[in-house]
Amino acid sequence: MNTNPQTATRPKAIFLMGPTASGKTDLAMSLYQAIPCEVISVDSALVYKGMDIGTAKPTAEELAKTPHQLIDLIDPSEAYSAARFRKDALAAMNKAVAKGKTPLLVGGTMLYYKTLLEGLSALPEASPEIRQQIEAEAADKGWQALHDELKKVDPESAERIHPNDPQRLSRAIEVYRVSGKSLSEWIAEQSAEPLPFDVVQFAIAPNDRKLLHQRIELRFKQMVEQGFVDEVKQLYGRGDLHIDLPSIRCVGYRQVWEYLEGRYDFDEMVYRGVVATRQLAKRQLTWLRSWPGVRWLESGDENNLEIILSAIR
Repeated sequence: MNTNPQTATRPKAIFLMGPTASGKTDLAMSLYQAIPCEVISVDSALVYKGMDIGTAKPTAEELAKTPHQLIDLIDPSEAYSAARFRKDALAAMNKAVAKGKTPLLVGGTMLYYKTLLEGLSALPEASPEIRQQIEAEAADKGWQALHDELKKVDPESAERIHPNDPQRLSRAIEVYRVSGKSLSEWIAEQSAEPLPFDVVQFAIAPNDRKLLHQRIELRFKQMVEQGFVDEVKQLYGRGDLHIDLPSIRCVGYRQVWEYLEGRYDFDEMVYRGVVATRQLAKRQLTWLRSWPGVRWLESGDENNLEIILSAIR
């Protein structure tokens, strides 16, 4: 625990991070029962209304017992940025402290955690002309070709950004073409706006990667049994949504959407959904392995709650 006198007067906050299907929500609910805290979601998919099954959103019964902040904020037709998350999260954290409670931030969107901790970099403004050029190149050569280009000019960003993430990939290339400087360089030079909290950080995951893969496959198949395809059908039938929206690009939703478009059969959809979720977990773990100050917990360890309580006392 941080005993630096400069942070001793700051309010405390808890980060509970980890890859998808690692058990974050269950542990957060146990913590909520054990200490006076407010659960704040750090998940770029849970912000969307009507996207419940495929995001593993807590059920109504679970939310009644353990309320979560920053879920069900916007319609799937809208976009939600890291900048907006930082503003919303800080507001929720300060409200929790005002009520005498500890902010407990739970989720796996690592970019949101990074933005919250470090603040925002002053990136070049968007260029519609450059963006159209990038989209035209993607339509002609494919996003993989653009990802290969990013590897040459900004290998650090290329490591973090998946070729199937056109929004972030396009922005990273756009920043370089507009400014001649890579996104990684811009971020490294940002003026720090440190989070005004004393943060205790935990990450939960199985020690055995195979176990995580099994948990992911089991959960995805359970989602399908619970009506995930019907949930996406409702979104598909609206008529105002499309596959390039951030909401529909969420892991699982994209694969079911493409299945509904007839691109492949049911079994292939399930397989692709599981693989995409495993890839997401791998990216989350890549972030966490280099994350400073994180304490690791083993998924399912009955001592996890006591470990956290001991660390924050």
